[in-house]
Amino acid sequence: MKKLLIGTTLAALTTAGAAMADGHGASACLITKTDTNPFFVKMREGAEAAAEKAGMTLRSYAGKIDGDHETQVAAIETCIADGASGILLTASDTSSIVGAVTQARDAGLLVIALDTPLEPIDAADATFATDNFLAGELIGKWAAASLGDNAANAKIALLDLAVSQPTVGVLRDQGFLQGFGIDLADPNVNGDEDDPRIVGNDVTAGNEEGGRRAMENLLAVDPEINVVYTINEPAAAGAYEALKSIGRENDVLIVSVDGGCPGVQNVADGVIGATSQQYPLLMASKGIEAIAAFAKDGTLPANTPGKDFFDTGVALVTDKPADGVDSISVVDGKNLCWG
Repeated sequence: MKKLLIGTTLAALTTAGAAMADGHGASACLITKTDTNPFFVKMREGAEAAAEKAGMTLRSYAGKIDGDHETQVAAIETCIADGASGILLTASDTSSIVGAVTQARDAGLLVIALDTPLEPIDAADATFATDNFLAGELIGKWAAASLGDNAANAKIALLDLAVSQPTVGVLRDQGFLQGFGIDLADPNVNGDEDDPRIVGNDVTAGNEEGGRRAMENLLAVDPEINVVYTINEPAAAGAYEALKSIGRENDVLIVSVDGGCPGVQNVADGVIGATSQQYPLLMASKGIEAIAAFAKDGTLPANTPGKDFFDTGVALVTDKPADGVDSISVVDGKNLCWG
């Protein structure tokens, strides 16, 4: 466990903005992985709107890049020192952040993980998230159904998030594999399956350049890859560019997760075959509402019945529906998209 950072590290915080409102003395912090990914931009918008409505002060922080664990730890320390009522957190390192989260909870703050469960999940008071395993499973089922008999001969590239394997990345990857019909080894780990259809795994940092680089690396292993799973839509866009550079953009099936407006447009344009849409604005707004209730009378948020988190929903977006796989159209996806 890395030690909590103090002193000069606090000066390195990336502050994404602050929403101030007249009110009740309650305050909240939003700590995201970055402040540039459209997913986190929409999350911040949802938190700001909900904080204004609740009469709360909101301070937002973000890592410089996906994986910037140290800045997130320093942000938690700042929130504790500022006397915040609660923290909404999308953790870059879901296990190493637990020490800082425990410190915040011991200081009386409500800590809610958004999108990315901590390890263990009950290290936070609550988790508001997409069912990330289901999001992966939907695109896996769709890919297998779309290929039909050819699914037995697939050559699959898995473009994951980070070497540290944060929970959100593991859940989506493992969900995809199960949906595709591949037996899982340890469902808490990426990359340990022995199915010969899997060419390999590489990491993308959840951005376009990372997706391009990871796709190039895996094409060097097997240039005949024909199915690509990506952790999110920026990584999918990068993978597509790598395939396009060798003239293979039209004969490889790419699937992803996010449901941002650029990603849904990429489904419409044929860059992505299908994507699982999640709802970051809802995660953040519900999180602020929970902190407001906690600040008022100590009420703790409840989980969705039958789950160990509050499920904010997911829908498969495609214009090529597959038998047996629930989906919505691109038109519907555009009406619900963000970014």
